[in-house]
Amino acid sequence: MAAYWIVDNEITDQDLFNEFAGRIRGSMEAHGGKFLVRGGATQVIDGDRTPHRVVVVEFESMEQARAYASSPEYQELAAIRDRSSVTTAFIVEGL
Repeated sequence: MAAYWIVDNEITDQDLFNEFAGRIRGSMEAHGGKFLVRGGATQVIDGDRTPHRVVVVEFESMEQARAYASSPEYQELAAIRDRSSVTTAFIVEGL
């Protein structure tokens, strides 16, 4: 069953975030992730939460997504992301 990695980034240091963004795509794809959304236009239709930069990545399974989340490669990139943005990220199991 597919799993989806959903992220909202509020970028605080664009130059440093660009370094992260330039490396994360290849890293996720090498671990089986498929980008479905990567920072496109967003429109809030309900609620009062305003997302910033939304990313959705599909993995074949929750296990595959979790394995990437705990990998040393991702942890290194997450440290860069954390210095350059305020991020909310979670994995959700698909249907």
